[in-house]
Amino acid sequence: MSEKPSGRNLEIAWPDLGITVTAELDGRNTELADALWDSLPYQSLQGHALVAGEHLYHAAPIPSLLHLTPDMRIPDRRDAPNGTVFCSGLQHLGIKYGTLTEPMPAAPVGRIRQEDMPGLLEAGQAIWDSVYSTKKPILAEVRKAGTEGGHRIPELAAANADAKSLIHDVHTATERVWLAGPQELIDLHEGVIPSGAGSFETVLPTLLFVNGETRPLGYASYGGLVRAAVQDMPMDSLRHMTRLLVGVPAEFLGYCGLEQLWSFTQRFLACLDQLDREDFLSVVGQLALYINCLGGWNLHLYPWETGADLRQLRPDAPVLQS
Repeated sequence: MSEKPSGRNLEIAWPDLGITVTAELDGRNTELADALWDSLPYQSLQGHALVAGEHLYHAAPIPSLLHLTPDMRIPDRRDAPNGTVFCSGLQHLGIKYGTLTEPMPAAPVGRIRQEDMPGLLEAGQAIWDSVYSTKKPILAEVRKAGTEGGHRIPELAAANADAKSLIHDVHTATERVWLAGPQELIDLHEGVIPSGAGSFETVLPTLLFVNGETRPLGYASYGGLVRAAVQDMPMDSLRHMTRLLVGVPAEFLGYCGLEQLWSFTQRFLACLDQLDREDFLSVVGQLALYINCLGGWNLHLYPWETGADLRQLRPDAPVLQS
């Protein structure tokens, strides 16, 4: 589908930076764009790509992003114009603001207007500094242009009593940590680890393993379960895959300090056999949002500057002789 004006403009603001940019939803991927539009306004911790280049993204409180199928994809997002806005199956709103190195297909929904590109570039550098070095959180506010901001986390519905109770508690926990760092992760990054996880009292390896387990648990395991449920995988298979995918990493993360996540997981597994497809989808959707929130905060808190002296060797760079 070609780009065409939709008459729907949204503002992406970073109040701490005093920067606001306007994006027009341009008619591409209408289901994704509608889901984004209907979710507004919301706020989120702003993140920056750590391996892909000049790209901003944040977790969007939109459960349907996990399973909506794009009408069209850009085969390689490196080729997208700077300022392109994407919705991602990883539950992200992303903005390309410069050079990308990671080749991957992506689903565009709009563009930042040209006159706002200098502000976007300024925001990109400040957000990189926030994630990589200063650790001062920067919040993004996404709203319909010309309207006031706000924030809400959806609470999904379930008929089963255990599922409904679990969803409510996960929703409450998500609201508590969405815009403020989760205390369990803050403690972990400060070296407070009640279980003693970290051989010989080290902390960095534990942080690395927590990051390495949290991201795929949200993106792949729970995101995959949502998509499988929507695509009518038989319930017996869904239950079997759930037990294969979520228990072991959640137990390990609980050992490392994310005890609430492990508690939620145990409650989910305990009621799993009672859930029909709709209740299953609600539970995994609510948990996916919570875990993706934890993942975003872990990426923000991680001490990336620990590796500041490690730099890539370019093929054309001179080899220094000792």
